Amino acid sequence: MRNEPSWRIPVGVLALVAALLVYGGAIARWLAPLIAGWPALGQLPVYLVLGVVWLLPLRRYLIWMETGRWG
Repeated sequence: MRNEPSWRIPVGVLALVAALLVYGGAIARWLAPLIAGWPALGQLPVYLVLGVVWLLPLRRYLIWMETGRWG
């Protein structure tokens, strides 16, 4: 249990928001025009996968925010 506030939590939240903005912007800028002509049911799995991919490193990142260790 943490007794003192940690700088990692506010910095981590800001970094996560910034990273998600960059990730979403990159997808909107480069991928969306490539699949814009696809039918909606063809685009659906692409966006579902991309919507879940950013969650993969999140567990370790949250552990770092709490403990200062990556694992």
